[in-house]
Amino acid sequence: MEAAVRAAGKAAELIDLTRHQGVHPRVGALDVLPFVPLGDTTLEACTTLAHEAGRRIWDELRIPVYFYEAAARPERARLENVRRGGFETLSQAALIDPARAPDIGGPALHPTAGAVIVGARKFLIAYNINLKTTDLKIAKAIAHRIRASSGGMPAVKALGLPLPSRGLVQVSMNLTDFEQTPVHAVFAEVSRLASGFGVEVEKSELIGLMPRKAMEIAFADLLRLDHFDSQRVVENRLEDLFLLRS
Repeated sequence: MEAAVRAAGKAAELIDLTRHQGVHPRVGALDVLPFVPLGDTTLEACTTLAHEAGRRIWDELRIPVYFYEAAARPERARLENVRRGGFETLSQAALIDPARAPDIGGPALHPTAGAVIVGARKFLIAYNINLKTTDLKIAKAIAHRIRASSGGMPAVKALGLPLPSRGLVQVSMNLTDFEQTPVHAVFAEVSRLASGFGVEVEKSELIGLMPRKAMEIAFADLLRLDHFDSQRVVENRLEDLFLLRS
């Protein structure tokens, strides 16, 4: 909790959204602050933390807060519904449209730090695939084909973005449930669709962290291992034995 609130304060200190430009939608210097259950922690406990963090961010930093996923009311559960239009649009819309006003604080956003979108959710894997082309239409077409909201792969959110300084385009993705749609399955499908446009994959990128289980799923599936489970990994077995003994 303390680390999360301090991170919001440091981001506001260092980042001025009126002078910041980029291709990815954002509404805050600290754009999203998710609390994610690991180990025996429950999603309900994370929701409680999210609400406490949101209150502190407004009370101590005067930065308005929106909630998303499990911490939000239903119409705001999807992050893209809160973030739509980015800082430039939301800073105006929040003043005149109650449906777009923050959940805590405001209605005006912070003039340079915007708002923080605080949530509770399952582990999300941020994953990008770069394509050897400058044709943004191809990246957008592939993103449309694979994202869940367009009838594509379950638990996949995707955008097509330009990378002009690198002479590439990118399919930028959030995998919101890697057990439904594993990372390697997304890579295979994007590669297949890109090939249909006569385009090769340049490389893929993992943004942030991913859980060990996601790698185990990919490993077992790609090698077609029969009867594989987490306890076949020696470090997992040793860790469990240590926990039992302690």
